[in-house]
Amino acid sequence: MKVGNVADGNAVQDRRDSRGDDRGRTSPVTFMRQVVAELRKVVWPTQQQLITYFFVVLVFVIAVMALVTVLDLAFGKLVFEIFSGGTSTQ
Repeated sequence: MKVGNVADGNAVQDRRDSRGDDRGRTSPVTFMRQVVAELRKVVWPTQQQLITYFFVVLVFVIAVMALVTVLDLAFGKLVFEIFSGGTSTQ
């Protein structure tokens, strides 16, 4: 099959039909059971890992905030100097 050929869509549809994906909707009870089953597979971090990740994220966010603050002040002063003609009025 060529890429972009209209027949590609039919091939995908035929494959879905052969798998039997025409079952309809899942009931809310079945959905919740599946959610709980998937959550049991999750590898949860330990308390020490959670604390470490928290502080790593906190330091990163503070560093980005500081960078954005410095850039905002610098660009603000630059724009003020450009539009005020380089003279300060007091």
